[in-house]
Amino acid sequence: MSDSIYYFIQQIANGLTIGSTYALIAIGYTMVYGIIGMINFAHGEVYMIGTYISFIVLAGLTMLGFDNVFIMVGLAMMVSIMIASAYGFTIEKVAYKPLRSSKRLIALISAIGMSIFLQNYIRLAQGSRDIAMPSLIQGGFLLGDPDGSHILISYMQVIIIVTTIICMAGLTLFISRSRMGRACRASAQDIGMTNLLGINSNNVIATTFIIGASLAAVAGTLLGMYYGVVNPYVGFIAGLKAFTAAVLGGIGSIPGAMLGGLLLGVSESLTAGYFTAEYKDVVAFSLLILILLFMPQGILGKPEVEKI
Repeated sequence: MSDSIYYFIQQIANGLTIGSTYALIAIGYTMVYGIIGMINFAHGEVYMIGTYISFIVLAGLTMLGFDNVFIMVGLAMMVSIMIASAYGFTIEKVAYKPLRSSKRLIALISAIGMSIFLQNYIRLAQGSRDIAMPSLIQGGFLLGDPDGSHILISYMQVIIIVTTIICMAGLTLFISRSRMGRACRASAQDIGMTNLLGINSNNVIATTFIIGASLAAVAGTLLGMYYGVVNPYVGFIAGLKAFTAAVLGGIGSIPGAMLGGLLLGVSESLTAGYFTAEYKDVVAFSLLILILLFMPQGILGKPEVEKI
């Protein structure tokens, strides 16, 4: 293969890695919107908190002398999921539940206020400087000529993609096969009717926030280890990117969030690879503008039909 083909495949692999984490975060946006019709703009901060928690756990285990990387990462991810889920549950109870019957703009302002609060809370608790974590998982697969054109797929990239696939498969099974998953689907169709049928919508909504926070924590652990750095502001950009991915795929659609995250990641990687990394955010938000202009329902979303 020519140098250009190797380079193109490398950028696609990098894009799928980043896009996988965008998809995990975007599912939190799309599930909340699909059920209560609101955007949880504090979701990016839950991702950021999950990253901090995993860093703290990994640092603690390293100080205690643990040397099994996979056990360390697994424990860090489990603790991150539990704490991030608690934050997601609390955000729903504090910022959303009291305002469900209010106008959407009020709930939106409440979510933005919660986002700012969490951002500054972490800044005061952990400081505003970047926190670095040494790379625990090194090495990878080399395809091609080591001294010439080649493709390098790191073990960390493989772990990110495989973990994302497992999470997506688990979520799909949960939504399609479990009792609570069916309740989530029913609530997304008509939450008023589900209440009349005896389904506790409060439990469904709380479960939705917990699932979204758990997936954001997984993304935070994976992406934090991939980049090796975290600060109180990483959730803002990651949240905007994930929201863009959710809108791109069709907000309210779980497959759409997955597809939107992958497309966004690949477009960013190709832009950074063939032009400059400074333009990747421009491309991401340009895609959002184009989708809103020409396909406001997203790629896999369904247009809303108003009954009169």
